[in-house]
Amino acid sequence: MSRDDLADLVAFAAVAEMGSFTKAASRLGVSQSALTRAVQQLEGRHRILLLERTTRRLSLTPAGEALLDVVRPALQTIQNQLALLESQRELPSP
Repeated sequence: MSRDDLADLVAFAAVAEMGSFTKAASRLGVSQSALTRAVQQLEGRHRILLLERTTRRLSLTPAGEALLDVVRPALQTIQNQLALLESQRELPSP
């Protein structure tokens, strides 16, 4: 996995979950064009289309659905672990 993959997977998951590049960009605090570029780079590096885009609709391809099924819980696990680490930082040292 390239170093860029993780950031691009976060971008992909946000777009897929929100169903919109605009809404996902707002949630992540990035521009819509940066988010579009991240997803395009992920698709380009792995040479597979993850999202079907039209002017009115965004949907997951079968490959996108399969990837999201794996990425979503993995990202949640990472987020939970980071929160746990943060809470441990606040505990006094023995």
